[in-house]
Amino acid sequence: MAFDPAEEIERFHAAINALDFPTIEDYFAEDATYVSNGVGSLAGRTEIMAAFRRYFDDYPDQTAENSLVENLTPLSGRAVWSLRATHSQTGKPLLREGEETITFNEDGRITRVEVTDYKAF
Repeated sequence: MAFDPAEEIERFHAAINALDFPTIEDYFAEDATYVSNGVGSLAGRTEIMAAFRRYFDDYPDQTAENSLVENLTPLSGRAVWSLRATHSQTGKPLLREGEETITFNEDGRITRVEVTDYKAF
């Protein structure tokens, strides 16, 4: 069966929604990069996972959904998403909409994530 980036993005996002950190970590290649205005520019699985854990400590109730997931190339795809969350300390709501491009290697591991928020948050 051929690799389908859109299907993998859906599975990756399901792991994020479930806060399944072992699965999330397993998705990233050791030398992955992650670029987002939320977390900045991160290099390496260890740094990416530390940022994910910090973010979900702040926003443990996040719910996100995709309005579009599509293949761009045989090893990349794009997701358009929206999310809601509440900051665990301040109670301030967070509403975000944006898109991300995810690139995979031949082993199905994520090598790069580029997140674009449609509005500053």
